[in-house]
Amino acid sequence: MNLVPYFRNTIAPYLRALFGRSERGAALVEYALLVALIAVVCIAAIGFLGDSANEKFSEVASEISGAGTP
Repeated sequence: MNLVPYFRNTIAPYLRALFGRSERGAALVEYALLVALIAVVCIAAIGFLGDSANEKFSEVASEISGAGTP
């Protein structure tokens, strides 16, 4: 029995399947990081625009309430 062909045909594929690299988990981590980054950007944008919008609405409300009195 020749050991080299036996190893190549039988044992090597088994070892590759057993210890082979699966990039499934790496892709999942990348997608999770992208979702987290998008969430952080959205929260920051809402925080920044929320304060600006609140100031603008307060300004418009004070102009409207001030314009109605003689």
